[in-house]
Amino acid sequence: MGLRLAGVALCWLVAWGAVAAEPITVAWRDKAPYHYRENGRAQGFLLLRARRLFARAEVPALFVERPSKRIWRDFQRGTRGFCSIGWYRLPERERLAQFSLPFHADPPHTLLASAAALPAIQEHGSFASLLADPDISLGVVDGVSYGPELDALIARSANRVVRVTVAPSGLMQMVAANRMAYMLADQADWHYQRSREAGLGGLAEYGFPDMPPGLQRHILCSRDVPIEVMGRLNRAITALAAP
Repeated sequence: MGLRLAGVALCWLVAWGAVAAEPITVAWRDKAPYHYRENGRAQGFLLLRARRLFARAEVPALFVERPSKRIWRDFQRGTRGFCSIGWYRLPERERLAQFSLPFHADPPHTLLASAAALPAIQEHGSFASLLADPDISLGVVDGVSYGPELDALIARSANRVVRVTVAPSGLMQMVAANRMAYMLADQADWHYQRSREAGLGGLAEYGFPDMPPGLQRHILCSRDVPIEVMGRLNRAITALAAP
């Protein structure tokens, strides 16, 4: 019996070694300053952190840039040996992929208002009060999650919600031009865009004490990625987060 178990274990190790030799495809989407391409060079602070994590975990990885829709189509199709970085943990995503421990925590979203709409927004003492105002328009990037809590608040909002199929930077331009009263922005995204985009001087940053807390970002992997690999990634995340 002992020899038989040893043989099974050896076969498993050989098979695992063959799998481990094949690099996992790790997809990232264009989302500056997290991960993006500038002058043909892939960069971004979260992309750099992810590369360090896979290297520390000794998990061979091939990093590729792909559009968000293709990334989720690959998860839906059950693409094997596939991971992607920098995603919020949402119930519908848990049905498609495995989640690592969080490897980044966002600060709360900030509110960006047009200069013309700012006085009306400042009349409200809370974010909840603002969302209850039917005379205020809220610009939202269609098809993008702002996190479970904000998504639910937006869905129930009495604001005139205007959904547009543009990048967040495009929506910033639209709010700055007073086409909507305000939008919600990822703080890192906003700080990056305002230092590079002309025409955002018409935006005012504003906040309320009852804004939902920021969310955590994870590495997602297809269901076939072995639990041992996920464990290695999680141990690397814990080690890199330690002071």
